[in-house]
Amino acid sequence: MSKKVGAEEIYEILKRRIIELEYEPGEVLNEVDVAEEFNISRTPIRKVFHQLSNDKLLNIIPRFGAQVAPIDFMYMKSVFEVTRVLDPFAARLAVDRITDGQMDELDAIISRLQTYNIEVDYQKAIIDDQKFHDIIFISSGNPCLQEILLDLHNHTERLWHYSQRYFDSMDLFTDSLGKVLEAIKQRDKDMAEKYAREHIDAFVDKIKQELL
Repeated sequence: MSKKVGAEEIYEILKRRIIELEYEPGEVLNEVDVAEEFNISRTPIRKVFHQLSNDKLLNIIPRFGAQVAPIDFMYMKSVFEVTRVLDPFAARLAVDRITDGQMDELDAIISRLQTYNIEVDYQKAIIDDQKFHDIIFISSGNPCLQEILLDLHNHTERLWHYSQRYFDSMDLFTDSLGKVLEAIKQRDKDMAEKYAREHIDAFVDKIKQELL
């Protein structure tokens, strides 16, 4: 990479690589190698590594380097206990606060999801799924809630990417998210909340079936 890239942009790039499993759990990242890739000194890379460590995406090992954090299923259990409460709450708030433009964006995502083939488009589906959630969080109009959920969804999205082998149908995406959108269009807070929770529960149930 020839042009200089700022630390914040590098942070976002490395975070996406971890979430999308371009960097696999357990992989060791070297400060020198990353600094050379981005044509920057090691100091800002060290800072980025510590940011990602605070996000629980990297483990800093003194005199060794930084290791991509393994997926901790006990921690994920605690994450889902929180998101199954806060995701539906965000959907409930969005019913009154979402703009027409945001609604159009959600419509476009559902339309794209309906065209995907689970075998070849799974990664695209995960990214669009997360975009759907991000729009809901933003449209909730609650910056505190948005900040918490965006942080937690770093981990849930990573688990979605990791779980590709367990899914053979787009239904989990199109059905439950489509119902969330329809409930928001109908200005039905209770149903928006219900379907947002069902979306999370369906994913967790599927993972439990496959891993237990």
